[in-house]
Amino acid sequence: MPETSRQRVLHAVNHVQPDRVPIDFGSHRSSGIMAIAYRNLRRHLGLPDRPPRLYDLIQQLAIIDDDVLERFGVDTIELGRGFGGDESDWKPWRLPDGSDCLIPAEANIVKEGDGWCVRSPGGRRIGVQRAGMLYFDQVFWPFVDGLPEDLSNLPDILAEVMWSVCPPPAPPTVEPADFAEGAKTLRQSTDRAVVSLFGGNLLETSQFLCRNDNFFMMLAAEPKEAHRLLDRLVEMYLPRMEEFLGAAGSYVDVILFGDDLGMQTGPQISPAMYREFFKPRHSVLWHKAKELADVKVMLHCCGGVRPLLDDLIDAGLDAINPVQTSCEGMDPAGLKADFGDRLCLWGGGCDTQSVLPHASPEEIRSHVLERLEIFAPGGGFVFQQVHNIMADIPPENIVAMFDAIAEFNG
Repeated sequence: MPETSRQRVLHAVNHVQPDRVPIDFGSHRSSGIMAIAYRNLRRHLGLPDRPPRLYDLIQQLAIIDDDVLERFGVDTIELGRGFGGDESDWKPWRLPDGSDCLIPAEANIVKEGDGWCVRSPGGRRIGVQRAGMLYFDQVFWPFVDGLPEDLSNLPDILAEVMWSVCPPPAPPTVEPADFAEGAKTLRQSTDRAVVSLFGGNLLETSQFLCRNDNFFMMLAAEPKEAHRLLDRLVEMYLPRMEEFLGAAGSYVDVILFGDDLGMQTGPQISPAMYREFFKPRHSVLWHKAKELADVKVMLHCCGGVRPLLDDLIDAGLDAINPVQTSCEGMDPAGLKADFGDRLCLWGGGCDTQSVLPHASPEEIRSHVLERLEIFAPGGGFVFQQVHNIMADIPPENIVAMFDAIAEFNG
């Protein structure tokens, strides 16, 4: 008998060969598609035209509708799909190309000249999208001048950070009892593997608070201050995770944490610095998640992070995305050979940096089939393209990518 989507994904994560390669498209913020490209894709597929709902306002990512998930045989779904189903959860807006879309009703954005501005609940200007931009940029960092002595009000301070105040209508804004009911309803409505975004970012949240350059200098020159901030973040995350998984853990298959530790040329920090500042705290968070619920732990981590993979696995990591194969050290065959039996490579299926934007559909087909031949044997692989599909990607290239997976799966 064919496996269900949930069985297929869990077999892959557990390094058991599934009946076919499982597919992720839109179950988290880096496996999705920008709203402009999504609208074009729906038209190309001959599907009903409708204003896309922005899953992520900052990155302008669309919620992928069921008809598209079915068309491409997608095996995953994000837990937030159990929420935000009422018309009142959304309000109209316009994308940078002038087309209509819907954004979360709670989004506090105002017109600013030829662009837009995101404001915090207190009215502070914290993010901007100027004319011609496809994203919002952060413009306010609460700790740009250094850490305050008292970090007890960190949750309130994070309300002044752009990345914290622009969520989709999803779990963080829902009361625990309603959250549990929404998660249960979603679970019972699908056999797809449920991925839940938790976050728990350490390096990134510190960068959002201090600004990247300042936090790098703090790690190097003021390690006690860095430890103090990171300890406070863990203290904040643990009770949130206990409440979250206490309410919905039985309806979740994969819990997703985030921390972009890499860049194009390798890690942002040395392995020694990772071991001192981040590995012990990742270990606490990830092992606690597994104590609270029967979940697999996945990390969203961009860039060339091969030198950190052994330590990430040792800290309790089960899967990593988006497997940015165009970066230093991220050769697909080498990753599969050295880590494929210990870590699920959730991504790397199609290079979105140079192939998906510029290659022909036939070249994309060959590229994807080659990646599948490398990554698929023995499980330990879930297909997703390397990060989000950008606004200008031709829809025929997207279809060629997914059709190649269907061809491989037979």
